Amino acid sequence: MTIKWTDDLSTGISVIDKQHMRIIDYINELEDSQKNHDREKVSKILGDLIDYTLSHFAFEESLQEEAGYQYSKPHKKVHELFARRVSEYSERFKLGDDVSEEVHGLLRSWLINHIKQDDMDYVGVVRNYMSAINKNTESRNEHGWLRRFFG
Repeated sequence: MTIKWTDDLSTGISVIDKQHMRIIDYINELEDSQKNHDREKVSKILGDLIDYTLSHFAFEESLQEEAGYQYSKPHKKVHELFARRVSEYSERFKLGDDVSEEVHGLLRSWLINHIKQDDMDYVGVVRNYMSAINKNTESRNEHGWLRRFFG
């Protein structure tokens, strides 16, 4: 079943939402390849999905740490456990097992639950942090412009 982006998946952090949307695209592509029994394409999408997801996790974790999110370490642990689980599926796939249905089910349920629960927990802290950075940047730019204008 294809995953559709819905408002309840939105964190309100544009860069994170775009990354989540891309992960959903990969999951949907995996489903299509699986239906067509295209093992080569499944392999490529699975590899791309794993790489992209790990990159997303690193970005998200870095943002949490910078923002001072108090549960960043447990959140990172959840990511690590998930990555290990997907890696095990990937190894089984390389050995010839048809794990695409299992992986698709795991990805689908895990991602939706993770976004709605775990990710929504850090949203407030990260949004406040990003807002403060934007205000600080705007203030410096405005101050610089005034200084240049009035010499």
